[in-house]
Amino acid sequence: MATLPEKEKLVRNFNCCTNWEDKYLYIIELGAKLPESSESLHQPENVIAGCQSQVWIKMNTQSDGTIAFEGDSDAAIVKGLIAVLFSLYQNLTPVDIVTLNVRHWFEELTLTQHLTPSRSQGLEAMIRAIRHNAQNLL
Repeated sequence: MATLPEKEKLVRNFNCCTNWEDKYLYIIELGAKLPESSESLHQPENVIAGCQSQVWIKMNTQSDGTIAFEGDSDAAIVKGLIAVLFSLYQNLTPVDIVTLNVRHWFEELTLTQHLTPSRSQGLEAMIRAIRHNAQNLL
């Protein structure tokens, strides 16, 4: 399995895309890099409410205090958006996750203005769920 890019590399890669079709293809490619999901992921407690597609996200604290993420969706672009979020949140502690301004990174990616309203709402639901779960891990 390939690893997800760090925040700065994610922005560079996005900026190398010449148009939004290429950016959507890159988002789908990122989603394909997510590891195959475990049986325990597709449980009701991991469902993200507020997403038009089915979305599951699971977070676990690792021995170094950072959070490990597992996620999946039944839609390729949404799975890619999960991967974008995981790229932004990877290697962070719960405190870091709660305080990180991901919207700054979305501005860098010029992502939100190119998503449909339902995808934007789903993305916001995923962010809220991740921040809520991180808060509960404090």
